[in-house]
Amino acid sequence: MTSSEDTGGLAALLTKFPGRRVLCVGDVMIDRSIYGEVKRISPEAPVPVVRVTHETSELGGAGNVVRNLAVLGARCAFVTAVGDDRAGRQVGDLLGQLSDIEPYLRVSRRRETTIKNRFFSLDGHHLLRADRETVLALSPEGIADLTRSVTAQMNDIDAVILSDYGKGVLRGGLAEAVIAAARKAGKPVVVDPKGADYTRYSGATVITPNRSELADATGLSVDGDAAIVAAAESLRQKFNIGSVLVTRSGEGMTLLSGKDVHHLAAETREVADVTGAGDTVVATLTLALAGGAALPLAARLANVAAGIVVGRHGTAVATADDIGTALRHTGFANADQKVAGLTDAISRVMEWRRLGLKVGFTNGCFDLLHPGHISLLRQARAACDRLVVGLNSDASVKRLKGPERPVQNESARAAVMASLSAVDLIVIFGEDTPLALIEALRPDVLVKGADYARAQVVGGDIVESYGGRVVLAELVPSQSTTATIAAMKSSKAKS
Repeated sequence: MTSSEDTGGLAALLTKFPGRRVLCVGDVMIDRSIYGEVKRISPEAPVPVVRVTHETSELGGAGNVVRNLAVLGARCAFVTAVGDDRAGRQVGDLLGQLSDIEPYLRVSRRRETTIKNRFFSLDGHHLLRADRETVLALSPEGIADLTRSVTAQMNDIDAVILSDYGKGVLRGGLAEAVIAAARKAGKPVVVDPKGADYTRYSGATVITPNRSELADATGLSVDGDAAIVAAAESLRQKFNIGSVLVTRSGEGMTLLSGKDVHHLAAETREVADVTGAGDTVVATLTLALAGGAALPLAARLANVAAGIVVGRHGTAVATADDIGTALRHTGFANADQKVAGLTDAISRVMEWRRLGLKVGFTNGCFDLLHPGHISLLRQARAACDRLVVGLNSDASVKRLKGPERPVQNESARAAVMASLSAVDLIVIFGEDTPLALIEALRPDVLVKGADYARAQVVGGDIVESYGGRVVLAELVPSQSTTATIAAMKSSKAKS
Protein backbone atom coordinates (compact mmCIF):
# COMPACT_ATOMS: atom_id res chain seq x y z
CA MET A 1 0.00 0.00 0.00
CA THR A 2 1.06 3.59 -0.47
CA SER A 3 2.62 5.33 2.56
CA SER A 4 1.24 8.66 3.85
CA GLU A 5 4.40 10.42 2.63
CA ASP A 6 3.95 8.95 -0.85
CA THR A 7 0.25 9.85 -0.78
CA GLY A 8 1.05 13.55 -0.40
CA GLY A 9 3.50 13.40 -3.30
CA LEU A 10 1.04 11.51 -5.46
CA ALA A 11 -1.77 13.95 -4.72
CA ALA A 12 0.51 16.84 -5.66
CA LEU A 13 1.06 15.24 -9.07
CA LEU A 14 -2.66 15.47 -9.84
CA THR A 15 -2.51 19.26 -9.65
CA LYS A 16 -0.02 19.28 -12.54
CA PHE A 17 -2.28 17.38 -14.95
CA PRO A 18 -4.57 20.17 -16.19
CA GLY A 19 -3.24 21.82 -19.33
CA ARG A 20 -0.59 19.20 -20.13
CA ARG A 21 -0.64 18.38 -23.83
CA VAL A 22 -0.19 14.77 -24.94
CA LEU A 23 0.09 13.32 -28.44
CA CYS A 24 -1.69 9.96 -28.65
CA VAL A 25 -1.27 7.75 -31.74
CA GLY A 26 -2.95 4.37 -32.12
CA ASP A 27 -5.92 2.17 -32.98
CA VAL A 28 -9.33 3.63 -32.17
CA MET A 29 -12.51 1.57 -31.86
CA ILE A 30 -16.07 1.69 -30.59
CA ASP A 31 -16.86 -0.23 -27.38
CA ARG A 32 -20.57 -1.01 -27.51
CA SER A 33 -22.27 -2.46 -24.40
CA ILE A 34 -25.66 -4.10 -25.00
CA TYR A 35 -27.81 -4.86 -21.95
CA GLY A 36 -30.86 -7.10 -21.76
CA GLU A 37 -33.04 -9.40 -19.72
CA VAL A 38 -32.12 -13.08 -19.65
CA LYS A 39 -35.04 -15.25 -18.57
CA ARG A 40 -34.81 -18.36 -20.69
CA ILE A 41 -32.63 -20.61 -22.84
CA SER A 42 -33.17 -20.67 -26.59
CA PRO A 43 -35.06 -23.73 -27.93
CA GLU A 44 -32.75 -23.61 -30.96
CA ALA A 45 -29.46 -24.06 -29.08
CA PRO A 46 -28.24 -24.14 -25.45
CA VAL A 47 -27.66 -20.37 -25.33
CA PRO A 48 -29.43 -17.62 -23.36
CA VAL A 49 -32.08 -15.48 -25.04
CA VAL A 50 -31.32 -11.80 -24.41
CA ARG A 51 -34.18 -9.31 -24.66
CA VAL A 52 -32.25 -6.13 -25.35
CA THR A 53 -33.35 -3.17 -23.23
CA HIS A 54 -30.68 -0.57 -23.98
CA GLU A 55 -27.13 -0.07 -25.20
CA THR A 56 -24.28 2.39 -24.77
CA SER A 57 -21.30 3.29 -26.97
CA GLU A 58 -17.92 4.62 -25.84
CA LEU A 59 -14.55 5.24 -27.44
CA GLY A 60 -12.36 2.17 -27.07
CA GLY A 61 -8.75 1.21 -27.75
CA ALA A 62 -6.61 4.31 -28.13
CA GLY A 63 -9.87 6.27 -27.89
CA ASN A 64 -10.22 5.13 -24.30
CA VAL A 65 -6.71 6.43 -23.59
CA VAL A 66 -7.92 9.79 -24.91
CA ARG A 67 -11.02 9.59 -22.69
CA ASN A 68 -8.78 9.05 -19.65
CA LEU A 69 -6.56 11.97 -20.64
CA ALA A 70 -9.60 14.22 -21.06
CA VAL A 71 -11.15 13.46 -17.66
CA LEU A 72 -7.76 14.08 -16.03
CA GLY A 73 -7.73 17.61 -17.47
CA ALA A 74 -5.13 17.13 -20.21
CA ARG A 75 -5.20 18.45 -23.75
CA CYS A 76 -4.66 15.83 -26.42
CA ALA A 77 -3.81 15.63 -30.10
CA PHE A 78 -5.17 12.28 -31.29
CA VAL A 79 -3.81 10.72 -34.50
CA THR A 80 -5.59 7.62 -35.81
CA ALA A 81 -7.38 6.03 -38.77
CA VAL A 82 -11.04 5.05 -39.22
CA GLY A 83 -13.13 3.48 -41.95
CA ASP A 84 -15.46 5.39 -44.24
CA ASP A 85 -18.47 4.03 -42.34
CA ARG A 86 -21.05 4.81 -39.69
CA ALA A 87 -18.76 3.68 -36.84
CA GLY A 88 -16.00 5.96 -38.13
CA ARG A 89 -18.38 8.91 -38.06
CA GLN A 90 -19.44 7.89 -34.54
CA VAL A 91 -15.78 8.03 -33.48
CA GLY A 92 -15.69 11.64 -34.69
CA ASP A 93 -18.92 12.46 -32.83
CA LEU A 94 -17.69 10.94 -29.56
CA LEU A 95 -14.35 12.75 -29.80
CA GLY A 96 -16.28 15.97 -30.34
CA GLN A 97 -17.97 15.49 -26.97
CA LEU A 98 -14.61 15.53 -25.12
CA SER A 99 -12.93 18.71 -23.94
CA ASP A 100 -9.59 19.87 -25.38
CA ILE A 101 -9.20 17.02 -27.89
CA GLU A 102 -7.82 17.73 -31.37
CA PRO A 103 -8.52 14.70 -33.60
CA TYR A 104 -6.49 13.95 -36.75
CA LEU A 105 -8.47 11.14 -38.37
CA ARG A 106 -7.28 9.41 -41.53
CA VAL A 107 -10.41 8.07 -43.29
CA SER A 108 -9.78 4.95 -45.37
CA ARG A 109 -12.23 3.11 -47.61
CA ARG A 110 -10.04 0.01 -47.23
CA ARG A 111 -10.77 -0.22 -43.50
CA GLU A 112 -13.74 -1.12 -41.37
CA THR A 113 -13.80 0.81 -38.10
CA THR A 114 -13.43 -1.69 -35.24
CA ILE A 115 -16.52 -2.29 -33.12
CA LYS A 116 -16.50 -4.50 -30.02
CA ASN A 117 -20.04 -5.53 -29.07
CA ARG A 118 -20.29 -6.78 -25.49
CA PHE A 119 -23.57 -8.32 -24.33
CA PHE A 120 -24.51 -8.15 -20.64
CA SER A 121 -27.40 -9.29 -18.52
CA LEU A 122 -29.04 -6.56 -16.45
CA ASP A 123 -27.18 -7.76 -13.35
CA GLY A 124 -23.84 -7.18 -15.09
CA HIS A 125 -22.86 -10.71 -16.21
CA HIS A 126 -20.82 -10.68 -19.43
CA LEU A 127 -22.54 -13.02 -21.88
CA LEU A 128 -20.80 -12.60 -25.24
CA ARG A 129 -18.43 -10.41 -27.25
CA ALA A 130 -18.81 -10.00 -31.03
CA ASP A 131 -16.22 -7.98 -33.00
CA ARG A 132 -16.27 -6.28 -36.39
CA GLU A 133 -12.85 -5.13 -37.58
CA THR A 134 -10.21 -4.88 -40.28
CA VAL A 135 -6.62 -5.71 -39.31
CA LEU A 136 -4.72 -3.89 -42.00
CA ALA A 137 -1.62 -1.72 -42.19
CA LEU A 138 -2.09 1.77 -43.57
CA SER A 139 -1.19 2.51 -47.15
CA PRO A 140 2.13 4.35 -47.78
CA GLU A 141 0.07 7.49 -48.43
CA GLY A 142 -1.77 7.01 -45.14
CA ILE A 143 1.46 6.54 -43.19
CA ALA A 144 2.94 9.66 -44.78
CA ASP A 145 -0.21 11.63 -43.93
CA LEU A 146 -0.23 10.61 -40.26
CA THR A 147 3.54 11.12 -39.98
CA ARG A 148 3.06 14.71 -41.12
CA SER A 149 0.32 15.15 -38.51
CA VAL A 150 2.63 13.78 -35.83
CA THR A 151 5.70 15.87 -36.66
CA ALA A 152 3.57 19.03 -36.85
CA GLN A 153 2.55 18.51 -33.20
CA MET A 154 5.88 17.49 -31.70
CA ASN A 155 7.18 20.87 -30.54
CA ASP A 156 3.89 21.75 -28.81
CA ILE A 157 3.43 18.65 -26.65
CA ASP A 158 4.74 17.37 -23.32
CA ALA A 159 4.70 13.61 -23.99
CA VAL A 160 3.71 10.91 -26.50
CA ILE A 161 1.58 7.77 -26.15
CA LEU A 162 1.57 4.91 -28.63
CA SER A 163 -1.57 2.83 -28.01
CA ASP A 164 -1.21 -0.31 -30.13
CA TYR A 165 -4.24 -2.60 -30.35
CA GLY A 166 -2.87 -4.53 -33.31
CA LYS A 167 -5.32 -3.19 -35.91
CA GLY A 168 -2.58 -1.81 -38.16
CA VAL A 169 -2.30 1.92 -37.50
CA LEU A 170 1.12 1.61 -35.86
CA ARG A 171 2.49 -0.84 -38.45
CA GLY A 172 4.32 -0.02 -41.66
CA GLY A 173 6.77 2.40 -40.08
CA LEU A 174 4.50 4.88 -38.27
CA ALA A 175 5.55 3.78 -34.76
CA GLU A 176 9.23 4.13 -35.66
CA ALA A 177 8.62 7.57 -37.17
CA VAL A 178 6.79 8.80 -34.06
CA ILE A 179 9.50 7.55 -31.68
CA ALA A 180 12.28 9.06 -33.81
CA ALA A 181 10.53 12.45 -33.93
CA ALA A 182 9.86 12.37 -30.17
CA ARG A 183 13.46 11.49 -29.31
CA LYS A 184 14.71 14.30 -31.53
CA ALA A 185 12.38 16.73 -29.73
CA GLY A 186 13.30 15.34 -26.28
CA LYS A 187 9.78 14.11 -25.47
CA PRO A 188 9.08 10.95 -23.43
CA VAL A 189 7.31 8.12 -25.27
CA VAL A 190 5.09 5.63 -23.40
CA VAL A 191 3.98 2.52 -25.33
CA ASP A 192 1.08 0.18 -24.63
CA PRO A 193 2.24 -2.71 -26.89
CA LYS A 194 0.66 -5.53 -28.83
CA GLY A 195 2.06 -8.62 -30.59
CA ALA A 196 5.36 -10.45 -30.21
CA ASP A 197 7.73 -8.27 -32.26
CA TYR A 198 8.62 -5.11 -30.34
CA THR A 199 11.21 -3.93 -32.86
CA ARG A 200 8.95 -1.02 -33.88
CA TYR A 201 9.01 0.25 -30.27
CA SER A 202 12.82 0.52 -30.13
CA GLY A 203 13.90 3.70 -28.38
CA ALA A 204 10.70 4.17 -26.35
CA THR A 205 11.02 5.66 -22.87
CA VAL A 206 8.62 3.23 -21.14
CA ILE A 207 6.71 0.20 -22.37
CA THR A 208 3.75 -1.28 -20.46
CA PRO A 209 3.09 -4.94 -21.41
CA ASN A 210 0.80 -7.09 -19.33
CA ARG A 211 2.12 -10.42 -18.13
CA SER A 212 0.89 -12.47 -21.10
CA GLU A 213 2.23 -9.89 -23.56
CA LEU A 214 5.60 -10.02 -21.83
CA ALA A 215 5.65 -13.80 -22.21
CA ASP A 216 4.71 -13.58 -25.89
CA ALA A 217 7.38 -10.98 -26.64
CA THR A 218 10.22 -12.78 -24.85
CA GLY A 219 9.27 -16.48 -24.94
CA LEU A 220 10.26 -16.62 -21.27
CA SER A 221 8.45 -17.73 -18.12
CA VAL A 222 6.57 -15.02 -16.22
CA ASP A 223 5.64 -17.10 -13.18
CA GLY A 224 6.67 -15.17 -10.08
CA ASP A 225 8.50 -11.92 -9.35
CA ALA A 226 11.99 -13.13 -10.30
CA ALA A 227 10.83 -14.54 -13.65
CA ILE A 228 8.97 -11.32 -14.51
CA VAL A 229 12.03 -9.22 -13.72
CA ALA A 230 14.23 -11.46 -15.87
CA ALA A 231 11.80 -11.33 -18.78
CA ALA A 232 11.44 -7.55 -18.48
CA GLU A 233 15.21 -7.11 -18.50
CA SER A 234 15.46 -9.34 -21.57
CA LEU A 235 12.82 -7.23 -23.30
CA ARG A 236 14.56 -3.99 -22.37
CA GLN A 237 17.92 -5.15 -23.65
CA LYS A 238 16.66 -6.85 -26.82
CA PHE A 239 14.54 -3.93 -28.04
CA ASN A 240 16.44 -0.95 -26.60
CA ILE A 241 13.62 0.14 -24.28
CA GLY A 242 14.33 2.60 -21.48
CA SER A 243 12.10 1.06 -18.78
CA VAL A 244 9.48 -1.69 -18.54
CA LEU A 245 6.30 -1.49 -16.44
CA VAL A 246 4.59 -4.89 -16.31
CA THR A 247 0.91 -4.81 -15.38
CA ARG A 248 -0.09 -7.92 -13.43
CA SER A 249 -3.88 -7.53 -13.01
CA GLY A 250 -4.83 -8.49 -9.44
CA GLU A 251 -1.15 -8.77 -8.44
CA GLY A 252 -0.28 -5.12 -9.13
CA MET A 253 2.71 -4.05 -11.23
CA THR A 254 6.45 -4.55 -11.58
CA LEU A 255 8.65 -1.67 -12.73
CA LEU A 256 12.14 -2.27 -14.10
CA SER A 257 13.99 1.03 -14.46
CA GLY A 258 17.73 0.76 -14.97
CA LYS A 259 19.00 -1.51 -12.20
CA ASP A 260 16.07 -0.65 -9.93
CA VAL A 261 13.12 -2.98 -9.48
CA HIS A 262 9.84 -1.92 -7.86
CA HIS A 263 7.01 -4.36 -7.10
CA LEU A 264 3.75 -2.45 -6.57
CA ALA A 265 0.94 -4.30 -4.79
CA ALA A 266 -2.53 -4.07 -6.32
CA GLU A 267 -4.54 -1.12 -5.00
CA THR A 268 -7.89 -2.96 -5.12
CA ARG A 269 -9.13 -6.09 -3.39
CA GLU A 270 -11.97 -6.95 -5.74
CA VAL A 271 -11.50 -7.15 -9.51
CA ALA A 272 -14.80 -6.63 -11.33
CA ASP A 273 -13.51 -6.05 -14.87
CA VAL A 274 -10.00 -5.41 -16.25
CA THR A 275 -11.37 -3.91 -19.51
CA GLY A 276 -9.55 -0.66 -20.25
CA ALA A 277 -7.29 -0.79 -17.19
CA GLY A 278 -4.17 -0.64 -19.38
CA ASP A 279 -5.52 2.53 -21.02
CA THR A 280 -5.90 4.15 -17.62
CA VAL A 281 -2.38 3.11 -16.63
CA VAL A 282 -0.73 4.55 -19.73
CA ALA A 283 -2.71 7.82 -19.56
CA THR A 284 -1.99 8.42 -15.86
CA LEU A 285 1.66 7.36 -16.13
CA THR A 286 2.26 9.65 -19.11
CA LEU A 287 0.66 12.70 -17.51
CA ALA A 288 2.70 12.16 -14.35
CA LEU A 289 5.91 11.99 -16.41
CA ALA A 290 4.82 15.06 -18.38
CA GLY A 291 4.45 16.87 -15.04
CA GLY A 292 8.05 16.07 -14.14
CA ALA A 293 7.50 13.07 -11.86
CA ALA A 294 10.17 10.44 -11.42
CA LEU A 295 9.15 7.17 -13.03
CA PRO A 296 8.67 5.18 -9.76
CA LEU A 297 6.30 7.83 -8.41
CA ALA A 298 4.47 8.04 -11.74
CA ALA A 299 4.05 4.25 -11.69
CA ARG A 300 2.62 4.37 -8.16
CA LEU A 301 0.01 6.90 -9.24
CA ALA A 302 -0.86 4.79 -12.30
CA ASN A 303 -1.24 1.78 -10.00
CA VAL A 304 -3.75 3.65 -7.84
CA ALA A 305 -5.71 4.68 -10.95
CA ALA A 306 -5.72 1.09 -12.22
CA GLY A 307 -7.08 -0.10 -8.88
CA ILE A 308 -10.08 2.18 -9.37
CA VAL A 309 -11.07 1.05 -12.85
CA VAL A 310 -10.65 -2.71 -12.28
CA GLY A 311 -13.15 -2.41 -9.45
CA ARG A 312 -15.82 -1.28 -11.96
CA HIS A 313 -17.66 -2.95 -14.80
CA GLY A 314 -17.12 -2.02 -18.44
CA THR A 315 -14.67 0.37 -20.09
CA ALA A 316 -14.19 2.74 -17.16
CA VAL A 317 -12.04 5.82 -16.64
CA ALA A 318 -10.46 7.26 -13.50
CA THR A 319 -11.00 10.96 -12.89
CA ALA A 320 -8.74 13.20 -10.81
CA ASP A 321 -11.50 13.18 -8.17
CA ASP A 322 -11.47 9.38 -8.17
CA ILE A 323 -7.72 9.20 -7.73
CA GLY A 324 -7.64 11.93 -5.08
CA THR A 325 -10.38 10.18 -3.12
CA ALA A 326 -8.59 6.82 -3.37
CA LEU A 327 -5.38 8.43 -2.12
CA ARG A 328 -7.16 9.95 0.87
CA HIS A 329 -8.52 6.57 1.80
CA THR A 330 -5.46 4.45 1.08
CA GLY A 331 -5.27 1.69 3.65
CA PHE A 332 -8.99 1.35 4.27
CA ALA A 333 -10.50 -1.84 2.80
CA ASN A 334 -13.05 -1.28 0.03
CA ALA A 335 -13.31 2.49 0.61
CA ASP A 336 -11.63 3.31 -2.69
CA GLN A 337 -14.30 1.31 -4.53
CA LYS A 338 -17.31 2.99 -2.93
CA VAL A 339 -16.06 6.50 -2.13
CA ALA A 340 -16.27 8.87 -5.09
CA GLY A 341 -15.84 12.51 -5.97
CA LEU A 342 -18.83 14.38 -7.36
CA THR A 343 -17.86 13.99 -11.03
CA ASP A 344 -17.60 10.21 -10.81
CA ALA A 345 -20.69 9.98 -8.59
CA ILE A 346 -22.76 11.71 -11.27
CA SER A 347 -21.37 9.29 -13.88
CA ARG A 348 -22.22 6.24 -11.77
CA VAL A 349 -25.73 7.48 -11.01
CA MET A 350 -26.31 8.06 -14.73
CA GLU A 351 -25.15 4.52 -15.48
CA TRP A 352 -27.49 3.09 -12.83
CA ARG A 353 -30.37 4.99 -14.41
CA ARG A 354 -29.46 3.63 -17.84
CA LEU A 355 -29.87 0.19 -16.28
CA GLY A 356 -33.35 1.17 -15.07
CA LEU A 357 -32.34 1.29 -11.39
CA LYS A 358 -33.93 3.61 -8.79
CA VAL A 359 -31.36 5.76 -6.96
CA GLY A 360 -31.81 6.75 -3.33
CA PHE A 361 -29.95 9.33 -1.22
CA THR A 362 -29.46 9.98 2.46
CA ASN A 363 -26.85 11.93 4.39
CA GLY A 364 -25.28 12.51 7.76
CA CYS A 365 -22.11 12.71 9.84
CA PHE A 366 -22.25 9.00 10.80
CA ASP A 367 -19.75 9.51 13.61
CA LEU A 368 -19.55 6.43 15.88
CA LEU A 369 -21.96 4.26 13.91
CA HIS A 370 -24.82 2.95 16.10
CA PRO A 371 -28.03 0.86 15.65
CA GLY A 372 -30.01 3.96 14.72
CA HIS A 373 -27.69 4.61 11.79
CA ILE A 374 -27.91 0.99 10.65
CA SER A 375 -31.71 1.07 10.77
CA LEU A 376 -31.83 4.30 8.75
CA LEU A 377 -29.50 2.91 6.08
CA ARG A 378 -31.43 -0.37 5.82
CA GLN A 379 -34.73 1.48 5.42
CA ALA A 380 -33.17 3.81 2.85
CA ARG A 381 -31.78 0.91 0.82
CA ALA A 382 -35.14 -0.88 0.95
CA ALA A 383 -36.72 2.15 -0.76
CA CYS A 384 -34.39 2.07 -3.79
CA ASP A 385 -32.11 -0.11 -5.91
CA ARG A 386 -28.87 1.81 -5.26
CA LEU A 387 -28.15 4.00 -2.22
CA VAL A 388 -25.85 7.03 -2.26
CA VAL A 389 -24.74 8.42 1.11
CA GLY A 390 -23.63 12.02 1.47
CA LEU A 391 -21.01 12.08 4.26
CA ASN A 392 -20.17 15.35 6.01
CA SER A 393 -16.47 16.21 5.84
CA ASP A 394 -14.48 16.70 9.05
CA ALA A 395 -14.66 20.49 8.72
CA SER A 396 -18.41 20.31 8.17
CA VAL A 397 -18.94 18.07 11.22
CA LYS A 398 -16.87 20.42 13.36
CA ARG A 399 -19.04 23.38 12.36
CA LEU A 400 -22.25 21.46 13.01
CA LYS A 401 -21.35 19.46 16.13
CA GLY A 402 -18.62 21.47 17.84
CA PRO A 403 -14.81 21.56 18.08
CA GLU A 404 -14.48 18.11 19.69
CA ARG A 405 -16.18 16.35 16.79
CA PRO A 406 -15.89 14.22 14.78
CA VAL A 407 -14.57 11.42 16.95
CA GLN A 408 -13.49 9.56 13.78
CA ASN A 409 -12.05 11.39 10.78
CA GLU A 410 -13.72 11.27 7.39
CA SER A 411 -11.38 8.53 6.12
CA ALA A 412 -12.35 6.22 8.98
CA ARG A 413 -16.05 7.09 8.72
CA ALA A 414 -16.01 6.46 4.97
CA ALA A 415 -14.25 3.11 5.48
CA VAL A 416 -16.87 1.99 7.99
CA MET A 417 -19.72 3.09 5.70
CA ALA A 418 -18.09 1.34 2.73
CA SER A 419 -18.17 -1.96 4.62
CA LEU A 420 -21.98 -1.90 4.82
CA SER A 421 -23.87 -3.84 2.16
CA ALA A 422 -26.72 -1.31 2.26
CA VAL A 423 -24.42 1.44 0.97
CA ASP A 424 -23.50 1.53 -2.73
CA LEU A 425 -21.73 4.90 -3.04
CA ILE A 426 -20.32 7.52 -0.65
CA VAL A 427 -19.68 11.18 -1.50
CA ILE A 428 -17.92 13.40 1.05
CA PHE A 429 -19.21 16.99 1.01
CA GLY A 430 -17.86 20.06 2.79
CA GLU A 431 -20.97 22.23 3.00
CA ASP A 432 -23.27 22.33 6.04
CA THR A 433 -26.13 20.80 4.02
CA PRO A 434 -26.19 18.33 1.09
CA LEU A 435 -28.33 20.63 -1.07
CA ALA A 436 -25.75 21.06 -3.85
CA LEU A 437 -25.13 17.30 -3.85
CA ILE A 438 -28.86 16.56 -4.16
CA GLU A 439 -29.20 19.07 -7.01
CA ALA A 440 -26.30 17.43 -8.86
CA LEU A 441 -27.31 13.78 -8.33
CA ARG A 442 -31.13 14.21 -8.63
CA PRO A 443 -32.02 11.09 -6.58
CA ASP A 444 -35.33 9.33 -7.14
CA VAL A 445 -35.78 8.85 -3.39
CA LEU A 446 -34.58 11.12 -0.55
CA VAL A 447 -34.48 9.52 2.90
CA LYS A 448 -34.19 11.18 6.32
CA GLY A 449 -35.06 10.13 9.86
CA ALA A 450 -38.59 10.72 11.16
CA ASP A 451 -37.22 13.22 13.68
CA TYR A 452 -37.46 15.65 10.76
CA ALA A 453 -40.76 17.09 9.59
CA ARG A 454 -41.35 16.77 5.86
CA ALA A 455 -40.88 20.55 5.37
CA GLN A 456 -37.51 20.40 7.18
CA VAL A 457 -35.89 17.87 4.83
CA VAL A 458 -33.18 19.70 2.88
CA GLY A 459 -33.70 19.21 -0.86
CA GLY A 460 -37.12 17.57 -0.42
CA ASP A 461 -38.90 20.19 -2.52
CA ILE A 462 -36.33 19.76 -5.30
CA VAL A 463 -36.69 15.97 -5.40
CA GLU A 464 -40.48 16.19 -5.46
CA SER A 465 -40.40 18.84 -8.21
CA TYR A 466 -39.17 16.28 -10.77
CA GLY A 467 -41.32 13.39 -9.56
CA GLY A 468 -39.14 11.92 -6.83
CA ARG A 469 -40.31 11.20 -3.31
CA VAL A 470 -39.24 11.85 0.27
CA VAL A 471 -39.21 8.97 2.78
CA LEU A 472 -39.08 9.52 6.54
CA ALA A 473 -37.45 6.49 8.17
CA GLU A 474 -38.59 5.18 11.54
CA LEU A 475 -36.20 5.90 14.40
CA VAL A 476 -34.61 3.51 16.87
CA PRO A 477 -35.34 4.99 20.33
CA SER A 478 -32.50 6.38 22.49
CA GLN A 479 -29.80 6.06 19.83
CA SER A 480 -27.49 8.96 18.95
CA THR A 481 -23.77 9.63 18.73
CA THR A 482 -24.10 12.62 21.08
CA ALA A 483 -25.79 10.44 23.73
CA THR A 484 -23.13 7.75 23.30
CA ILE A 485 -20.29 10.26 23.80
CA ALA A 486 -22.05 11.72 26.85
CA ALA A 487 -22.44 8.25 28.36
CA MET A 488 -18.77 7.50 27.75
CA LYS A 489 -17.73 10.74 29.46
CA SER A 490 -20.03 10.02 32.42
CA SER A 491 -18.66 6.50 32.81
CA LYS A 492 -15.12 7.79 32.68
CA ALA A 493 -15.84 10.45 35.31
CA LYS A 494 -17.33 7.88 37.68
CA SER A 495 -14.35 5.58 37.29
